[in-house]
Amino acid sequence: MPEPEVAGRVFGDGLDRAAEFVDMLERSGVERGLIGPREVERLWDRHLLNSAVVGERIDAGVRVIDVGSGAGFPGVPLAIARPDLDVVLVEPMARRADWLNEVVETLELDVTVERGRAEEKVLRKRVGLADVVTSRAVAPLARLAGWCLPLVREGGMMLAVKGASARDEVARDATAVARVGGGVPTVSECGVGVLETPTTVVRVERSVRRPRRAG
Repeated sequence: MPEPEVAGRVFGDGLDRAAEFVDMLERSGVERGLIGPREVERLWDRHLLNSAVVGERIDAGVRVIDVGSGAGFPGVPLAIARPDLDVVLVEPMARRADWLNEVVETLELDVTVERGRAEEKVLRKRVGLADVVTSRAVAPLARLAGWCLPLVREGGMMLAVKGASARDEVARDATAVARVGGGVPTVSECGVGVLETPTTVVRVERSVRRPRRAG
C-alpha cells in the first residue's frame, strides 16, 4: 500500500521503516490475527499516523512504556518516528509478544518487548518506571490509570489515545483517577493541521508526593 504524502512529514528518515511495518501488518499481521482484514486499507491513517503524532506530546530522549501494545500501537510507530525515545512495549499475550519481537528485529528498532500485564507487580518490578506511559484502546480511563500510573515516575504522565467519548470518560472517571495518584485529566488533539482526523489523547500527570511535615 503506498504511503500518503503526509507520512514523510510525520516519519521523516523513518519512512522506509514505517512502510516496511505496514507491509508486515498487511501480510503476517492479518494472517496471524493481529489486525482484521478490513483494517488494511486504513493502516496508514488510522493506525500508523494516528499513533506517531502522539510524539508531539513527548519530550526528547525520555523513557516510554507502551501498555497493551497488541499489534504495535502506538509504541512501534512512536519508536520509528522518534528514535530518540527509549521505548518498552508491554504485551500480555504470547503470540502478540512474539510478533512484536519479530517486528523489532526486522525493523532493527532499539526497542524492548516485555511480556506481562501492567497491573502485575512482577512486571512492574521488571520494567521499572518511565517518564511517559502510553496506551491505545486498552481499557476505560479509570481502570487504565490504575494500571499505568504505577509505572510513571513522579511528575511524569500517561498518554491514552482515546476516541470520540474521551471527554465523557474524563468527566466520569476523574475522581477514580485522582484516587490512584493521577492529576486532573486533560483532553487534547495531536496531528492538528497534519492529519485529516487528529488523534485524541487524554493526558494524566502522576502527582508528586509532598513530604509530610514533622510534628
